[in-house]
Amino acid sequence: MTVPKAEQDAVDRRSLHERIAADLRDEIMSGNLAPGAKLPSTAQLKERFTASNATVQKALQLLKDEGLAVGRAGAAVTVREHRQRTMRPASYMAPAAPGEPYRWISEAAADHQARGTSRLLDVTEIRPPADVAEALRLPEDGTALLRAQVLLLDDEPVELVKSYYPLELARGTAMMDRRKIKGGTPALLAELGYPPRLSVDKVSARVPTQEQYTLLDLPGNLPVLRTLRVVYSDGERPIEATVMAKAGHLYELQYEFTPA
Repeated sequence: MTVPKAEQDAVDRRSLHERIAADLRDEIMSGNLAPGAKLPSTAQLKERFTASNATVQKALQLLKDEGLAVGRAGAAVTVREHRQRTMRPASYMAPAAPGEPYRWISEAAADHQARGTSRLLDVTEIRPPADVAEALRLPEDGTALLRAQVLLLDDEPVELVKSYYPLELARGTAMMDRRKIKGGTPALLAELGYPPRLSVDKVSARVPTQEQYTLLDLPGNLPVLRTLRVVYSDGERPIEATVMAKAGHLYELQYEFTPA
């Protein structure tokens, strides 16, 4: 039987320690190696992957750097407790009630028993990325208001959020000010007569940009989960387009659907 050329050329060109880390990372993230569980011993990993002691140690160090495992030289390496977090976007889509904090902060903190905070990075008028401009139906070379922030759990950066708004909605409102908005912009937009009626997410895995790598304090060239969320109000009018990035090895997104 002739083996297709594509299969003949299908070779994992990563270094052996990267391949070992990739397989162990998948076992951790899928739950086969649960939080607190011991990873296979160095001797077991050497036999399993036909690797040297130094190569196995380099693989384990990658997992430690990523925050997935803990341990010291000469001792057992274990899966770090409570590292992988499941985020449920639908739980914080509705605007906050009057006087309540931004829904992500309250809901994410409740889900993960952690203190949720945000750090405002920038508020400026800017020409957005092409996919954002298309989503907001901007004219060619059109601009939008950008509000950029980092979301944190227990002071750990977990998500870089860049939200873009049509200028005709933002001008003359608190959205233009370089300060946080109590309850978040969804609450303000609802007060202005633009309640959210539909949200559409496009999720992809990307190699992190320099900005994402730095602001999220990523340990290596692991992918980020990038979500482009477009929020529509009455009459299918787009009122917000947000680009969100979070560490792909630490977070997963959960969506729930009912049959159409």
